[in-house]
Amino acid sequence: MCSPEPINCFPVLVNILSNTFLRLFNCTTRLRLWSQLFYTGENAELKYYIFFGLFTYLLVLAAGLPPLFAMSSVEDYKVKS
Repeated sequence: MCSPEPINCFPVLVNILSNTFLRLFNCTTRLRLWSQLFYTGENAELKYYIFFGLFTYLLVLAAGLPPLFAMSSVEDYKVKS
């Protein structure tokens, strides 16, 4: 019932449990559940925006962390720890 990827087992388990509870309550309807990847097609423009968005985020992170460590060292020096 489940493929080797664990991400596919949870929807199958939910489907089995839901249909079991529906049968217990004498309901005639059944639930159908499936899972698919979010991006099934290749989109070069989307990859471009994701790459440069993450790149910009990492640049901001790299620019903001060194002053944090420097201020920590200065504060330690002031309190003579």
